[in-house]
Amino acid sequence: MSDRLSDYYGGMTANGTATTRTIQPGIFALGTTDHAYVELDLKEGADPQAALADLAQVANVGTVSGCNVVVGVRPSLWATVADAADVPVGVHDFDTDITSGEGKPAEGDFSMPATQHDAWIWVAGASKTKVYDEATKIRVALMKSWTVSNMDMGWAYGAAKDLIGFEDGTENPGLLEAPGVVGVAAGQPGAGSSVLLYQRWAQIGHSWYMQSRRDQELSVGRTKADSIELDEDVMPETSHVSRTVIEVDGEELEMYRRNVAYGDLNTFGTLFVGFSFDQWRVEEMLRRMAGYDGLRDALTRFFTVETGAWYVVPSVEALLAFLPEDDE
Repeated sequence: MSDRLSDYYGGMTANGTATTRTIQPGIFALGTTDHAYVELDLKEGADPQAALADLAQVANVGTVSGCNVVVGVRPSLWATVADAADVPVGVHDFDTDITSGEGKPAEGDFSMPATQHDAWIWVAGASKTKVYDEATKIRVALMKSWTVSNMDMGWAYGAAKDLIGFEDGTENPGLLEAPGVVGVAAGQPGAGSSVLLYQRWAQIGHSWYMQSRRDQELSVGRTKADSIELDEDVMPETSHVSRTVIEVDGEELEMYRRNVAYGDLNTFGTLFVGFSFDQWRVEEMLRRMAGYDGLRDALTRFFTVETGAWYVVPSVEALLAFLPEDDE
């Protein structure tokens, strides 16, 4: 990192580590309509340090590109290449499927597969052309050390809705509060980093659209027109709201969702893009949705989960540490 950048980010410690930590700004870049999500694996024999340097370079996208770029790294890989101060505590890979009936048998089998990869890149912009072009540049820049293992293209459907017609992210914190939900707090290991859950949820045919509006609302736990939570006396225990709200000591634990739609008339669904400073709350949500306690989320009757991975989204300073020194 150049002296100018280190001064801006609050100076350096004796071991050369930046003393402040900043969340990657692209996480909060709202209003983007088109999205590409690229999952990568290290090529055999690739040097992880050099590969992370390449990843940091593509994250440092030019401000005239018209795109935002966010990068994440497999938790176990990040722990081996990053400074210890930049590694959040207790974050693990998605290396085991999450299934129904872990604790009590749930009605019907349901599984969220583990499809962990080594890195994840999110490119977001105001047009599919810009996003595609930037993603192509990134792919070429990473060819030496990385191979593309999965790519999803998504778009913003309506006013923050998913393809089932309901508002997605209703419970997101406001923009002033979101950084406190997304990023590990200052002074803690991994400060400024975030834990990302990335999944592809494929809708099963068109069965959802054949339900009545009221049945859809009971499955979700909210009204469709204005996204108002149903009263407790009519809210089913298996509704999506009931299964995804995590409370500890009476406090609801938040996360920050940036989900988008994907697909065409035949194959379509939701790309789940969820950020939190705390992996446990998001993983507990998945377990509850899958029905580990015998109560399976009603929405899982209409979706198949095809992918699942956790990534550490490093702080800006942690990525800057991988960039080469300026020649100046």
